[in-house]
Amino acid sequence: MHNSEDHPLSQSFAKWVYSADFPCVGAKSALAKGQIRFVIGRDFQSASDDRAIHSALMKFAKEYAHNKTLFQSLVVLYESGAPNNEELFETQMWHHLNSLTRKDTWLGQPADDRVSSDPEDPHFSLSFGGEAFFVVGLHPEASRPARCFSVPAMVFNVHDQFEQLRAQQRYTKLRASIMARDEKLAGTINPMLANHGSISEARQYSGRAVAGDWQCPFAGREETGKNGHRSAH
Repeated sequence: MHNSEDHPLSQSFAKWVYSADFPCVGAKSALAKGQIRFVIGRDFQSASDDRAIHSALMKFAKEYAHNKTLFQSLVVLYESGAPNNEELFETQMWHHLNSLTRKDTWLGQPADDRVSSDPEDPHFSLSFGGEAFFVVGLHPEASRPARCFSVPAMVFNVHDQFEQLRAQQRYTKLRASIMARDEKLAGTINPMLANHGSISEARQYSGRAVAGDWQCPFAGREETGKNGHRSAH
């Protein structure tokens, strides 16, 4: 497993984000400021790198708590294991997210109490190292161009950054800009976009357009910690 911005996949990702058509101006800003951390996993179909990925998330959350500069992301890129359709990607992505959550609870890390750990709750977010995260899935078979990258990837964005933008009254304008750019790129408005607090953000993670009766495959945070006690959030 690698952890380097010099890896060919990291450089490919940077080139993709810097391209004129790429809609997320927040990602462009994070990259320009050198605030994207890269983790390179081996096989998207395997959980073998999840422990190292979780360690990177713990470190990232700790660093963010000491430096809450806007536009920071941790990007996990996989060298192999790309699924051949959106449903398979979604299934495997949630396998990883459940695995990472189990590691977080086993280590006794608390869920971020500013969000909900219930995937049906409109205020849901994942938590790692006590910090809430919004996850963006990318893969070669994604139907939305902004989610269609050459290899499977998971982008972890600290949820607190969205709250900072709201407090600074910048969120609405930034979101509108990204949505307009995404519509221009794809030809249609992303049907899965919604404001936090109106519907669970879990529906947006994989990038697949899901039906209204979609059930999130998140196992929850109730696990046995390494102190032997049950932990429920």
